[in-house]
Amino acid sequence: MTQYSHPTEPVRHSYPVAVEKAGFATALGLFLKTLPYALVRFGILLAVSVITIVWMIVTFGGAAFLGARVHPWAGYGWMFVGLGAAGVVWRLVVRYALYLVKAGHIAVITELVTRGRVGNGSEGMFGYGKRIVTQRFGEVNVLFGLDLLIRGVVRAFNRSLEWISSLLPIPGLDVLVGIVRAVIQAATTYIDETIFSYNLARGDENPWRSGKDGLIYYCQNSKEILKTAVWVVVLDKALTLLVWVVMLAPAFAVAAVLPASARVLGGGAALLIAVLFAANIRSAFLKPIFLIMIMTRFHVLVRGQFIDATWDARLSQLSGKFRELKSKVPTTVVEPTEALPPVPSS
Repeated sequence: MTQYSHPTEPVRHSYPVAVEKAGFATALGLFLKTLPYALVRFGILLAVSVITIVWMIVTFGGAAFLGARVHPWAGYGWMFVGLGAAGVVWRLVVRYALYLVKAGHIAVITELVTRGRVGNGSEGMFGYGKRIVTQRFGEVNVLFGLDLLIRGVVRAFNRSLEWISSLLPIPGLDVLVGIVRAVIQAATTYIDETIFSYNLARGDENPWRSGKDGLIYYCQNSKEILKTAVWVVVLDKALTLLVWVVMLAPAFAVAAVLPASARVLGGGAALLIAVLFAANIRSAFLKPIFLIMIMTRFHVLVRGQFIDATWDARLSQLSGKFRELKSKVPTTVVEPTEALPPVPSS
């Protein structure tokens, strides 16, 4: 047990928070401090994109060649193996490698949010991120699976929110309520990573327990967190569109100067490359900023906050995934009492 984790106390944590305000400016500043991580992620994604393009050319080109020269079934077989191998490599190698890089990045951001510096002040961010991921490798792997449970619980909880309709100026607009719900579902993309950050900041020896508490803290503060998250969705759409326009402009310029016989094929290839570049830029540079916005908002809100343990029973009724997560947690928590102060309504 670390000095910051108090699973049997009304306030479950006591880690410091160096950030006073959560917002885009704060998030951008923290992102710029950890820019090397974003550059590494962009390099990995760019390399994966190039390999994917070559892989697809070999897969579909080989399928067409074998289908024409040998037998159609030979072509189908080649394509099936090529696409299947790409899926396996992505899921088992690339996705996990990116997850470890992201885990190190979140560890560094969490250290900046809580302490205002990385490690003891003399340790480099890559060294610190590697050390944390290595020291807590078992927990990082647990959290890799915990993400799926957290996403399921958050989706179930968000569907149950009754205050969404109050965000609209005119009641009874079911279509708009549906749109708002869809936006809120998109806005919760970063909640699982935020709870990962909470796990690291709290340092509980049982990540399932701190994950459960993190979910309860999210529910207690859902309205405030989702207000920030909705702005994140708006910024995401606007900035992603801008990046795509910037990337598509040279693609259309290249297509325009190609000979007429190669314009369609070359233009399609340029368009594909532009879309891949835009997607990589969004993943490596925009999404970390949005994640930091949600993370900082969460950490500021839960600082010194009493937990409402009645959410344990409410989430247990609401989500089977929460019950699955809860089954892995030691039953050493306090029950809600009248002494606990009221929590913000959700």
